[in-house]
Amino acid sequence: MLEIKEIDVYYGAIHALKKLSLQVEQGSIVTLIGANGAGKTTTLKTISGLLRPRNGSVTFRGAQIQKTAPEKIVGMGVSQVPEGRRVFASMSVLENLEMGAYLRSDKKAIDEDMENVFGRFPRLKERRKQQAGTLSGGEQQMLAIGRALMARPELLLMDEPSMGLAPLLVKEIFAIIKDINDRGTTILLVEQNAHMALSIADRAYVIETGEIVLQGAAADLLESEEVKKAYLGG
Repeated sequence: MLEIKEIDVYYGAIHALKKLSLQVEQGSIVTLIGANGAGKTTTLKTISGLLRPRNGSVTFRGAQIQKTAPEKIVGMGVSQVPEGRRVFASMSVLENLEMGAYLRSDKKAIDEDMENVFGRFPRLKERRKQQAGTLSGGEQQMLAIGRALMARPELLLMDEPSMGLAPLLVKEIFAIIKDINDRGTTILLVEQNAHMALSIADRAYVIETGEIVLQGAAADLLESEEVKKAYLGG
């Protein structure tokens, strides 16, 4: 479904991603793990069209998208749940969700999807008229996920969805990610909580200073001594 081939991405003179390649098969959960500043968010921003690679290609469903505008990439079926939630703080929960469907005109289906989001996140339904900025961290994360789902993505990019959340909420968010995938959405998950990410993913990549240093089945990486030492505190 998604193939990244040997991309080089720069921030000015800084070489942020170096000949990075990865693949995401349809229907799978793929996780990208690594330390802060390793290049995880840069990878997602490049897929989304927010950054342009200097070399290499990004192919989604057979079409190269590395030069495509971000809104066109959303229209093709790629949605992102950004790091730090990035909800529209002064807008209501309902308005935030409507923003997720801004490229769509199928009103009946939008209403159905809105009900699906409220079914999945009852707390958002209770607070639908509340300003998003007044929600708790966990509720804002649910809103960010719900907003991305309103675009009806085929591929969902998730950037650190568990960041700053209490352990109980982290479990809940990961159960939601698994459920979204079980219902047919392919997921590329960037996550610092390596243990949780590897426990729900099918395949995993480890990134260090802009380069993929390890890859394989997530279950194998969960057992890898190298990964345990570096990311699992073991």
